[in-house]
Amino acid sequence: MKEVIEFYNKYDEDNRLKSKTHLPEYLITMKYIKKYLTPNSKILEIGAGTGRYSIALADMGYDITSVELVPHNIEILKSKIKTEHKIKVFEGNACDLSFIEDNTYDIVLLLGPMYHLFTKEDKVRALCEAKRVTKPGGIIFVAYVMNEYSILTYGFKQKHIAECVRDGRISEEFQCMSAPSDLYDYVRIEQIDALNQEAGLERIKIITPDGPANYMRQVLNSLTEEEFELFIQYHLSTCERQDLIGAAAHTVDILRK
Repeated sequence: MKEVIEFYNKYDEDNRLKSKTHLPEYLITMKYIKKYLTPNSKILEIGAGTGRYSIALADMGYDITSVELVPHNIEILKSKIKTEHKIKVFEGNACDLSFIEDNTYDIVLLLGPMYHLFTKEDKVRALCEAKRVTKPGGIIFVAYVMNEYSILTYGFKQKHIAECVRDGRISEEFQCMSAPSDLYDYVRIEQIDALNQEAGLERIKIITPDGPANYMRQVLNSLTEEEFELFIQYHLSTCERQDLIGAAAHTVDILRK
């Protein structure tokens, strides 16, 4: 986790989801979260970052618990808390939520930690911890970064593909072979399916919150407000299409305990 903490101590996570290139990810994820909210929902966000989701949900009046690994992010998150918010913040790791009781939350958000877990055992452990603290019948949102996005952008577009193959960082099947020093681990849909099976979680649906957005950042930044709104409408109409999900930068798996 040392590399992750050092990275986010320098990274402007607070503004990432506010730009046109990343705003679709936030808007679509929030739209799906809202579908499963009830007036009395208790929500846990694991890997809360600087609080983009936690604070928005607290603004809506929900009881929020935020767990974050990076002290720098926690400081920013805490600076946003208002007197009227019902929000508790803890420093913690997605693989060990032992300070939280079983069957506590209606909705659990795991929207970042899986990016930085590099073994199947750690990923399953994080899913099982999220499952443990979720109430029976509760909903778990799990985000992943996808293999093909890395291959196409970092590999081919940025011309690192040959060196990565030579260094053994890409397999014969063009699967990224990430190490902790790479910061991010990239997966395919069948790997996500295997994790769910091992953790004993039932999928409701899987979506892409950003679709083609990360492939066309310059284009998105050049759009007028009307054009950008039409892009959001387009993405909302296609974010559940199974023929598009695997090539996107991110997926969000929506699961039921």
